[in-house]
Amino acid sequence: MGKFQIWNIGKWQRGMIRVMAMGHTLVVLVIGTALFFVALGLGGIVENRLQSSPVSSMKGFAAAVSSSFFADMLGMEIPHLDADKRVSAFSAEQMTTFAFQLLTGVNPQDPKSLVAREIPGMAAGNPVLLRTGSGNRLVEAPEDYQPDPGITGSGEIPPAPPGKEADEEPSASEDTGQEVDPPVKGSAKTDGNRILIYHSHPREAYNSLLSKSSSNPNSSSASANVSVAGSFVADRLKQQGIGTLHVNKDYVTAVKDYNWNYSYKYSRQTVKEALAENDELTYLIDIHRDSQRHDKTTAVVNGVKYAKIYFIIGHDNKKWRENEAFAARIHEKLEKAYPGVSRGVWGKDGGGGNNGEYNQSLSPNSILIEIGGIDNTEDELKRTSEALADMLGEVYWEDQKVMKADSSNGKAASKTAGNTGKSAEAAGNAK
Repeated sequence: MGKFQIWNIGKWQRGMIRVMAMGHTLVVLVIGTALFFVALGLGGIVENRLQSSPVSSMKGFAAAVSSSFFADMLGMEIPHLDADKRVSAFSAEQMTTFAFQLLTGVNPQDPKSLVAREIPGMAAGNPVLLRTGSGNRLVEAPEDYQPDPGITGSGEIPPAPPGKEADEEPSASEDTGQEVDPPVKGSAKTDGNRILIYHSHPREAYNSLLSKSSSNPNSSSASANVSVAGSFVADRLKQQGIGTLHVNKDYVTAVKDYNWNYSYKYSRQTVKEALAENDELTYLIDIHRDSQRHDKTTAVVNGVKYAKIYFIIGHDNKKWRENEAFAARIHEKLEKAYPGVSRGVWGKDGGGGNNGEYNQSLSPNSILIEIGGIDNTEDELKRTSEALADMLGEVYWEDQKVMKADSSNGKAASKTAGNTGKSAEAAGNAK
C-alpha cells in the first residue's frame, strides 16, 4: 500500500513539472509574440515618418503580385475554381521571383534594385506599382529617357517677368507649336477644346521612324518623335467630336538657354497658357515613350501587334490620388478591350532626379502616358494610340453624362424651390 502511494505521488510530481514547463513555455511565447507585434508597430510608425512618398511601400509590393497569382493560390484550396484556366500563374520563375523579393526586397529581374540597397540615395525615386497591368508579367518599371550629351543645356532659369509666377519660367518663344487642325472630314462638330495633348520631352523618338537606329533615339522632327503618337491620339479624339488641342513645341529651339532638367517647367507654362486660352480644357495628357526594347514594349492582341503603355502618376502632387483614379479608369478599360497593352499604373516621387509632380496638380484629369518604346513601329504606335483615344473618349463621354445629370438635377431643384416660394407668396396674399 505504501509503495502504491509513493508511486502515485511521484507520478503526480512529474505531471506537475511537465505542466509548469508547458506553462512557462506558453508565457514565453505570448510575451515574445506581443513584443514582436509591438516592434512591427513601431517599425511601421518609423517607416511612415521617414517615407518620402505618400504611397506605402507594401502597397507597391502587393500590387506587384498579379490577380491570377492570388486566383491560383485560392484554386489550390477551392476545387474547380481554376478549372477554366489554361495557363497557371505559378511557375518556377514566378515563384522564385516572388519568394526572393519577399525575403530580400530585391527584384531578381532588376539587378539595379540590389545596387540601390548599397548606394545611399540611389533607391530614392524608384517607381511604385499602383495597379498591375496584364502587359507587365515580370513587373518591370518604366525606364526614363535621358537626352544625348550636348542637348541638356547649362542655362539657368531667368528671373520671372513682372506678373508671372516662378513656376511659369523660363518663358518660351512666341511660336506656340500648336496643332490646331480643322475637324476631320465626316467627324462630329467640336465644341471647344476639352483635351490637351502635349509633350514635356518632345524629342523622345522611335528608331523605326529614323534613318538610323540607336539605344537612345531623339529627334526634333515631329514625324519621328512622340509627336507622332500625340497626333494619332488627337486625330482619333477629334473624329469622336471631342475638341482636342495638340501642342508639340520643341523646347530645345524655342527656349533661350534651354536646360533639359527644367523640361517640366517649360511644359508647365505651355499647359497654363493653354488653360488660359481654353476655358473648358480639363483633360491634360503628357505623352512620352519608354526606353526599353521591342520585346518588352510590344503586345499581341488577336494576332495584331500593339505598343504597350505605362501610366505615370506624380506623388509630389498632394492630390495625386485623384489623378490616379482618372488613370485607373482608362487603364481598366484598356485591360478589358485590349488585354496585354497596359503595363500598369506607376507612381513616382521627386527623388533620384525625377520631377515627381509632372504638372498633375493643374488638374485631377492630368496624367503622363508612355506609349511604346524606342523600337515600336508606326503601325504599332497608331493602333495603340487610337485604342487609347477610344478609351479616353469613353471616359470623357461618361463624365459629360454625369455633368449633364448634375446640371439637370440642379435646375430641377431650383425650379422646385422657385415654385415653392411662389406658392407661399400666393398663400400670404390670400390671407
